[in-house]
Amino acid sequence: MADEPTDGRSREALIDGTSITDEWCEHHFDHLSQEVIDNLYPVLNRMRSTCPVAHSDVYGGYWVVTRYDEVLHIAQDWETYSSAFGLTVPVAPIAVRNLPVEIDPPLQREFKRLINPFFTPKAVRAWEPRTRTLVNRLIDGFADRGACDFMTEFARPYPAQSFFEVAINAPADEVEYVAYLANKSGAPQDPEAAACWRGLSDWIGDFLTQRRRQEPKGDVIDAILNAEIQGRPITQEEIVGTVQLLVLGGLETTAGALGQSMLRFCEHPEIPVLLREKPDLLGRAVEELLRLDSPFVQITRTAMRDVEIAGRQIRKGDKVIIYWASANRDPGEFAHSEDFDLDRATNRHLAFGAGPHRCLGSNLARMNLRIALEELLRRLDGFRLQDGAEIAFRATVNRVLLAEPISFTVR
Repeated sequence: MADEPTDGRSREALIDGTSITDEWCEHHFDHLSQEVIDNLYPVLNRMRSTCPVAHSDVYGGYWVVTRYDEVLHIAQDWETYSSAFGLTVPVAPIAVRNLPVEIDPPLQREFKRLINPFFTPKAVRAWEPRTRTLVNRLIDGFADRGACDFMTEFARPYPAQSFFEVAINAPADEVEYVAYLANKSGAPQDPEAAACWRGLSDWIGDFLTQRRRQEPKGDVIDAILNAEIQGRPITQEEIVGTVQLLVLGGLETTAGALGQSMLRFCEHPEIPVLLREKPDLLGRAVEELLRLDSPFVQITRTAMRDVEIAGRQIRKGDKVIIYWASANRDPGEFAHSEDFDLDRATNRHLAFGAGPHRCLGSNLARMNLRIALEELLRRLDGFRLQDGAEIAFRATVNRVLLAEPISFTVR
């Protein structure tokens, strides 16, 4: 199923006629510019072919790496490319750093071992019935209208409510506020970003105070509160940082994946038709949707020594942005990389990252996506963007639609 531009919508826009030139890509690339956001994949395709390891002079200077092999190498080589000095360019004004993603092994492994048991396939499988009930409750809220803003009424509230109700046992009436903080804090250029980072840390602190007064629930929050790290009690700042990462990872990335999946269903109606005819392909479809429309676009590493990659000399202290979204469409790794192809022999996509910092919530994300798509396909049909709908994404490390007005029929 070819992914060719069919209209003027921003996701598939071509870059001819814009200010994006080969020289701009190689020397002045601005990952937060609206032109890049609007034309992400054409820009990344150009960079992979003309300057796969480019150096930009904006935001104090940083490298941009777009080919699969180099992205994977950098992600796996944590000793050379560290996560401990900020994950964004420019550096986000966070109040408490996110753990364990902003530290390196061996300390990073301590935190990951603490959290992992609560997000194994077996652990996540136990949440499926409650998750399916939540999905149908949300669909009930708009199904009879035959239309909705998919982002506002499903893609955003679903992972937030699921995470609050099922994973961390947080107050359901506070989920909308926390989702707002998570959304704003993840956008580096948003004037409210710094205040929302502080607000998120403050909310987590209050939530943890409440949980300490309650009977243990046997969940990941209890495990974090009572943890020992390298033989000592975990600190309050480490507790807040660990919960903060769980909240951010549990909300924004899944919302982005859902929104982009629905957009692809609207633009390629043959995909939902196929998945209804062959529901056993849904697991493969989730992987291919994650590969093609990666919700986690890129992340920053810091070089810990002088190093050469693809013939370019990177100096100690340089910032290096690696693009998961570009690696996932690299034809050097994926044949017919722009196509939605359920017959791939292998699909080693990097939608969840790679190396020691690979997303620890990947099993939960896969389960959430699968159940959401199962129920949406079972209950609704004929997905289409409403007339005049403007599709736009915000500038962030996650690719999240601002709005998604769709129409449909009830099956």
